[in-house]
Amino acid sequence: MSAAMPIRPTVLVVDDTPDTLGFLTDALEGAGYTALVATGGPQALALVGRLMPDLILLDAMMPVMDGFETCRRLKTGLAAAVPVIFMTALSDTEHIVRGLGAGGVDYLTKPIVLDELFARVRVHLANARAARGALAALDATGSALVAVDSGGTVLWSTPQARALLPDDLTAALPAAALADAALTPDGVATLPSSEAGPLSARIVGRIGANEMLFRLERPDTRRHDEILAARFALTAREAEVLLWIARGKPNRDIAEILSLSPRTVNKHLETIFAKLGVENRASAAVLAARALDER
Repeated sequence: MSAAMPIRPTVLVVDDTPDTLGFLTDALEGAGYTALVATGGPQALALVGRLMPDLILLDAMMPVMDGFETCRRLKTGLAAAVPVIFMTALSDTEHIVRGLGAGGVDYLTKPIVLDELFARVRVHLANARAARGALAALDATGSALVAVDSGGTVLWSTPQARALLPDDLTAALPAAALADAALTPDGVATLPSSEAGPLSARIVGRIGANEMLFRLERPDTRRHDEILAARFALTAREAEVLLWIARGKPNRDIAEILSLSPRTVNKHLETIFAKLGVENRASAAVLAARALDER
């Protein structure tokens, strides 16, 4: 049986100059890529609606719709995760910043140097593949995760998150609510209710300079200590101690918070460790956090 043919990455070239289109198409095809062409922004948007490229080379200065506007529109649609490399004769900082701000990942200065072009294409295709692999791994975990920028625009989400989001929130989440999440002790934002009930977004962490990751969940009406008590057959006081352990508090702080003596906290910990079948506070904290995540 013959070996399977390797899949050729597809690169969309968007430029209003026929000579540039011909030059880049021949170079890409000769280097083992499949080249698609569009002579302007509207044509690129229409083409991406039918065929999704792996990477886009985009001329910055075009009539009707320039590359900056084209990129912004690409990034709000199906091509949000496709890397865009700007091609421009404008090498001043203002236009470079403008291109990156529109969603581009890199830029090339015309006239194009092929060695530089292929080096950048290889790097960004590899980064995109790694990102898709990471998203696929997150999808497989069954977690309802969503990444948003500072304005609340949804950059990507797992299928589980899309299933939870109401139709009017699939493109954007309330930026003010997400900002408020950073000020709450548990890092949780309450989102507008849908027909399925209230929804909250819990901060997982920051991915980039302008990208935050949230886990969506239906709020449990029970308090966290009640959840831990039910899960591990703890008394109310033991559950409170375990909750503060999960939140990283040392014994002295827990004693002060719960108006207990440090010795009483230690006694509770001995019982908690026995009920959870663990030997230390770190293992107990992991089990508590997992129980709260699974509620």
